[in-house]
Amino acid sequence: MPAARFTPFELEEWQSRYETTVRRNLADSGCHPLTLGELLGPDPAAVDRLLAADLHYPPVGGTAELRALIAEQHRADPENVLVTVGAAEANAITAAALVGPGDHVVVMEPGYRQVRGSVLNAGAEVDALPLDPDAGWRPDLDELDRVLRPDTRLIAVANPNNPTGTVLTGREMDAITAAAERAGAWILADEVYRGTERLTDEVTPSFWGRYPRTVCVGSLSKAFGLPGLRLGWLVAPPELVQEAWRRHEYAAISTGTLSMHLAEAALAPGNRERLLARSRGLIRDGHARLKAWVDGSGGLLSMVDPQATALGFVRYRLPRSSTEVAHALRTDGGVLVAPGAHFGVEHHLRITHGLLPEELDDALASIGRVLESLAAQD
Repeated sequence: MPAARFTPFELEEWQSRYETTVRRNLADSGCHPLTLGELLGPDPAAVDRLLAADLHYPPVGGTAELRALIAEQHRADPENVLVTVGAAEANAITAAALVGPGDHVVVMEPGYRQVRGSVLNAGAEVDALPLDPDAGWRPDLDELDRVLRPDTRLIAVANPNNPTGTVLTGREMDAITAAAERAGAWILADEVYRGTERLTDEVTPSFWGRYPRTVCVGSLSKAFGLPGLRLGWLVAPPELVQEAWRRHEYAAISTGTLSMHLAEAALAPGNRERLLARSRGLIRDGHARLKAWVDGSGGLLSMVDPQATALGFVRYRLPRSSTEVAHALRTDGGVLVAPGAHFGVEHHLRITHGLLPEELDDALASIGRVLESLAAQD
C-alpha cells in the first residue's frame, strides 16, 4: 500500500535546519524576547510565587484563571477557551476536528502555511483567498466568491496577516463572515498578531462574536515576546472546544505548569499593557529602520508598509528564486530570512525587524552587501 501523501511544513523545516547556524536570525516572526526577570519585574512576591509553583500536571485545558484572562481578550467566556502548546497546536487540532478527506478549504495567501499543509495532509482540497499586492495586500473578495463552494468546510485567515502585516477592515471581516455563512463553513481566524499594531494602540478586533461557526487562535509568542513559553489557545463554541480538547489529549495532554503560571502573569491587568507597549516600541523603531534601508536600495527593493507585525515582506528585483536568494544570504551574509516561496509568493523575502536596533542594523547591512553582489552578477 503506498504511503499517504504528506506536505512538509517548508518554513519551519527551513528554520529548524538553519536558525542556529547563522550570526543573525531574521527568519523568526516575533519581537526580541523578554527575559524571565523582565516578565516578573522587580516584585519579590512574583518571584516567590514562581518558586512555590507545584510542578505536578496542570489542568489539561488550562487553569481557571488563565482561561478567564484569555477569554477577556476576546470578549468570550472561559468555557470557550482551550489552552494549547502554542498557536501551532491550536491550529492543528482545530483543523483535525473540522476537516477530513474530500472537504474543501479556502486559505488566505500569502500566509503562514500550517493550516494549508495540515488540511492537505488530511486529504482536503484547498483554494486560495489571495491578498492582492497591487492593492496593498488587501484581500480579493471577488476571488473569494469565485472559489467558495456549497461544500466549503473552512475559511482560514490570519488577522493581522503573516507575512504581509495586513489588518482586515470591518467591511472585509464582514464579507468573509458573510461568505462563510452562505456556505455554512467554519472560520479559523489566526489572531496571534493582535497587539502588534504599528499605526495605532488599538488592538485589532477579533473575529469572535461575529458568527457562531468561528474559531479564534492566539498565543503569547508574538505580541507578548514570550515564544519560549510555547503557550497558545483557541476560542470556540463549547462543543468544538470539547472536540479539540479530545485531540489535545492525544497530541500534548497539556502545556507546562510553569508556562501557565507565567502566562497568568503576562496577561494580568497592567502587565498585559506593559508587554504590548514594549513590543510596539520595537516594531515601530524596527519598521522605520527597515523602511529606510529598503528606500535606500536604489530600486532593488520595495515593500508595502505593514499595518502590524514585526515583519516586512520585501520584494527584490533579481532573476532568482527566493530560496536561492535566501540561501545566499545565509551562506555569504550569515543572516537567515524566510523565502517568499514558503508563503506562496516568489521574489519576496520575509524579514523580521522587531530586534534590538544594533542587531537589526548589522543584519540589514549584511543582507544589502549580498544582494548588491548578486545584482552585479546578474
